Amino acid sequence: MVLKKLLGSTATRSLTVVSVLSEAKKSFSNGKRLRAILLLGVAVLAWKWMVVGLAAQGLLKLIGGGRSGSSPA
Repeated sequence: MVLKKLLGSTATRSLTVVSVLSEAKKSFSNGKRLRAILLLGVAVLAWKWMVVGLAAQGLLKLIGGGRSGSSPA
């Protein structure tokens, strides 16, 4: 029950949305506009369903090989 309260808190949801928006900004800066637009949509959904944002970020890490957009390849 404590975990459910923590994951449903406003602070946690806000942190998830900010994190997804940060990923969208990185994608847009790297020229991946479609990914950035999709992440903006995920950010909207993540406010209501935090798990959506976490799952999307995890999927991006798997697809991108776990590399950050700012680190050199």
